[in-house]
Amino acid sequence: MSSLLHDFITFPFLRNACVAAVLAALAAGVTGSLVVVRRSTYLAGAVSHSVLAGIGLSLLLSRRFGFGGLSPIGGAVCVAVAVALLLAFLARKTQFRPDTILSAIWTTGMALGISFVAATPGYQEDLMSYLFGSILLVPTADLWWMGILDLIILSVTLFCYNRFLAIAFNEELTRLRGVRTGLYETLYHILTALTVVLLVRVAGIVLAVALLTLPAATAGLIVRRLNRMMALAVALAIVFSFAGIGLSYCFDWPPGATIVELAAVGYFLTAFCRRRICGGGR
Repeated sequence: MSSLLHDFITFPFLRNACVAAVLAALAAGVTGSLVVVRRSTYLAGAVSHSVLAGIGLSLLLSRRFGFGGLSPIGGAVCVAVAVALLLAFLARKTQFRPDTILSAIWTTGMALGISFVAATPGYQEDLMSYLFGSILLVPTADLWWMGILDLIILSVTLFCYNRFLAIAFNEELTRLRGVRTGLYETLYHILTALTVVLLVRVAGIVLAVALLTLPAATAGLIVRRLNRMMALAVALAIVFSFAGIGLSYCFDWPPGATIVELAAVGYFLTAFCRRRICGGGR
């Protein structure tokens, strides 16, 4: 433990990792609670896997065509928001089954990402960090990106909290009361997309959905009110992330996977204890 604390003081990359963990936890706890309450995990899954297309396009433009104006995280944001807007539009304007739409976008985004990567010269060692997470390699520039995204997510959620709460529990009644549910549905999709981009930097494309939902699901087993669920989910996400960073650094484990594994253990232990104490699950 003393060695870890010494390295934390000595090495900037460990401090960056902890800052990234806090920034990701803020977004994951707030947006993840909405995702869990609304049971829209597949929306986050579709966005997270589509993000590969944005990252791959950014690397292709940079390495093959010399265009450096689009960073990987910038490409991820662009594609994530585009997918969110497309999903919101299709949900309102078409009669297709939601699971079919999500599956089509999910697989198309992955396919485009793979194609862009294949067309990019050189070994894609940095792309692997986006697939499986690399919180120990987060540069300072990405922390600024994450901070801006956090500010947007938290500001919009605070401003629209009552509308999000009403739509989550009774969308039809909210619409009858004159609320523009379509607008808030679109905002919700965008917030989910931006949160996924944040979490990709911590847990990777493959595991981002788990980090988005597990702390919130654990908090939902303990508290009932949405605002308390959000606050507890943020705290749990920070605890899981810090513990995962410490364990992965000490034992040379993959940090993203370790964080998600701890979050899964926390969820199952909480569910087990709640069942033992209350005599049933929710």
